[in-house]
Amino acid sequence: MTTTATSEVLVEADSGILTITINRPKQRNAMTLAAATVIAEALTRLDDDPKLSVAVLTGSSGTFCAGMDLKRFQLGERPVVEGRGFGGLVEAPPAKPLIAAVEGWALGGGFEMVLACDLVVAGAGARFGLPEVKRGLAARAGGIFRAPRALPRAVALEMLLTGEPITAQHAQTHGLVNRVVEDGTAVDAAHTLAMAISANAPLAVRASKALALDARTWTDAEAFERQSTYTDPVFASADATEGAAAFTERRAPRWQGR
Repeated sequence: MTTTATSEVLVEADSGILTITINRPKQRNAMTLAAATVIAEALTRLDDDPKLSVAVLTGSSGTFCAGMDLKRFQLGERPVVEGRGFGGLVEAPPAKPLIAAVEGWALGGGFEMVLACDLVVAGAGARFGLPEVKRGLAARAGGIFRAPRALPRAVALEMLLTGEPITAQHAQTHGLVNRVVEDGTAVDAAHTLAMAISANAPLAVRASKALALDARTWTDAEAFERQSTYTDPVFASADATEGAAAFTERRAPRWQGR
């Protein structure tokens, strides 16, 4: 296990899982430029390190992230990393899977960070909201267009136009949240999900994520035509041979990531 820490973000690697914890509890984990920079660096590490398979993003002390630190905003700071966007994430999510483990509030930019993740585990008391219109702002860190993709149009528009939050149960009903768990256990549940992902062939996981996301706007005909760019290297890999051998020999596969 390796752990690195700043006053605002904790980063821990263990068993192929990178856990990134926003650590500003007195400010409800509101995002700052310093925190966003550490998150961006952690996500680069995730994609570059072959020993890492998946990451979990969470917040400390029962809150995910209350969005942008408005006091810092008044002073002219923007928690935006060039090339990565708000929170060091929303404009360039990692190629490897990223799971949001949400306790308490995920508001504004915090919810937009959730929307940039691939999977979401939430405590039963979690709340998701885009209150920007209440502050004279707009959800321009992806919320305006990602919320209607992740939720039914009417639900997303109600969130965007009223600024009112929805519950974890409501979010799960509409497919935004994968699992709702007991409060205080979201990180553990996210790690269980991460372990299930990390047990699989890394090339296959990465290609599956990339194709699933890129093909959202393609027709079926376009998807079948273009998918070979993503899937041919997977089928030609040493891991594909190993997967078949492990199945035949009834043993756990030994992935090499090539």
